[in-house]
Amino acid sequence: MTAWAMCSWHEAEEVRGGTSVDLSSVLIAVAGVAGTLGGALLTQRGSEKAKRLEIELVRDHEEVRENRSLRRTCYVELNRDARQFTTALNRHLHVMRERGVEEADSDALEEAKNAHRDRYSEAQMIAPEEVLRRASAVNQALNKVYGQVKRLERGAPEPGETMETAAQAQYEVWEMLRTMRTAMRHDLGVSHGD
Repeated sequence: MTAWAMCSWHEAEEVRGGTSVDLSSVLIAVAGVAGTLGGALLTQRGSEKAKRLEIELVRDHEEVRENRSLRRTCYVELNRDARQFTTALNRHLHVMRERGVEEADSDALEEAKNAHRDRYSEAQMIAPEEVLRRASAVNQALNKVYGQVKRLERGAPEPGETMETAAQAQYEVWEMLRTMRTAMRHDLGVSHGD
């Protein structure tokens, strides 16, 4: 081998050796950059996932709060309208005993009945089973008393229907109203020590 060939071969080895050193340095640098970028990407994805979870939790909390608010409004109105219907039935019975029923009396009773019907229909869509069961019992009792009152008013009562039986049935609705109110308060998480 000539000196030039030896020198070239040695230089080639240095170049190759230098290249392998440089290549490993590049690979280490690339791995470091990839690790840094990958770590940042994983951190960003983790942060985005945490934000999504937080947003979902806030939405769920808002939905629960809005649902409770909707039920509270419905319950207040249903309780009020059922009580007003019960009171209107009582008043109508008194009017029937004291004097003849006038159109204004019938209109007032119909208005109370219709308001209760509307609130009860709303409750059927949003109230849980326990509340709905109590509200249904009140609704049926009120409609039964209403039917008796109207038949008595027309002078066509069914067997056993009298002013006294209608008044007793109307009076019994008050206990059902208390039971319904307790179920509503329990559903809303309000102390039910009524």
